[in-house]
Amino acid sequence: MTANGTRVLVLNSGSSSVKYQLLDMADGARLAVGLVERIGEETSRLVHTPLAGGGAKREQEGPIADHDAALRAVADELAADGLGLDSPELAAIGHRVVHGGSEFTEPTLVTDEVLEHIERLIPIAPLHNPANVTGIRTARALRPDLPQVAVFDTAFHTTMPEPAARYAIDVATADAHRIRRYGFHGTSHAYVSRKTAELLGKDPAEANVIVLHLGNGASATAVAGGRCVDTSMGLTPLEGLVMGTRSGDIDPAVIFHLARNAAMSVDEIDSLLNKKSGLIGLCGDNDMREIRRRIDEGDQQAKLAFDIYVHRLKKYIGAYYAVLGRVDAVAFTAGVGENAAPVREAAIAGLEELGLAVDAGLNAERGDSARLISPAHARVAVAVVPTDEELEIATQVYALVKA
Repeated sequence: MTANGTRVLVLNSGSSSVKYQLLDMADGARLAVGLVERIGEETSRLVHTPLAGGGAKREQEGPIADHDAALRAVADELAADGLGLDSPELAAIGHRVVHGGSEFTEPTLVTDEVLEHIERLIPIAPLHNPANVTGIRTARALRPDLPQVAVFDTAFHTTMPEPAARYAIDVATADAHRIRRYGFHGTSHAYVSRKTAELLGKDPAEANVIVLHLGNGASATAVAGGRCVDTSMGLTPLEGLVMGTRSGDIDPAVIFHLARNAAMSVDEIDSLLNKKSGLIGLCGDNDMREIRRRIDEGDQQAKLAFDIYVHRLKKYIGAYYAVLGRVDAVAFTAGVGENAAPVREAAIAGLEELGLAVDAGLNAERGDSARLISPAHARVAVAVVPTDEELEIATQVYALVKA
């Protein structure tokens, strides 16, 4: 299937929200960005910002019943700027889909069969895939003639070798229930690892990079020559690093202990580990800026939360250094990774014997472009590389529809 236009609309459909960006792939320019939130509530809100022509941000509040109504409202906002879904310049709509299992290894043109397959993955992604499916169905109804492409968070990680992807449980049980490590934030890790190689002047196929995607959700990935060989998230996004509200790695027996001794249900334990743990469970805040402010005021609970966060991060850096054998760079990205200089400094501190160091002056500088924060003599580069998942999705979608 081919398309004549150069624009791609990227949709990220959540359970009660839709984030979107319209990009022109002729030059990578963003034409419009927006967010619909609190879908299904009386207090729904749409924020739309046209970027082409310098238009002003527009906001509207009021009930938006469902995703169908939300996407129709988005279409109306885009049309008001001359960027409507009926534009011949629109080549495709790209959908972020969180879980593609082990079956979807690349961007995939959505067909009825593909959509049914994504739905069959809902049992291992109950928080994410239902909303992704809803967004795809609505977009197909609005533009049935337009290519719709699913880009999967898990796809980049399907190159993991079996020793990294398998859990050490009964093989028959694991296979019957699709239990393995899938990994997430794949579009971010793919983009950042490639941009880091470019920053070093290397071919991505020759660079070994540890990517640290640190936002409210956080994950680490070992990338060897442009391919994921290990990643911290697993069957779900709960495994791995300490996150804003998620525990990350924990002894599985904690679940049995809480069920037997605290009379907690499976749903209550699920909520505890996913929504009431991590930084917010440790100190009541999941905003790193607020945690640092509290530390500066002498708050010991905030300091403990920060230290636990950094300890886990440092363990993964060391582990992935061992997995890769040779590391060319450690790259920090996403909200915390790009903006929290104290996190970067603390995570690298003490790793000088591994060739890692941070230049305090460079680390303190702020900027929107990829940059090195390691001293010139460092054997391994340390970089800050702003992620751009929407551009990565749009790039993959456009390459597919033009193929």
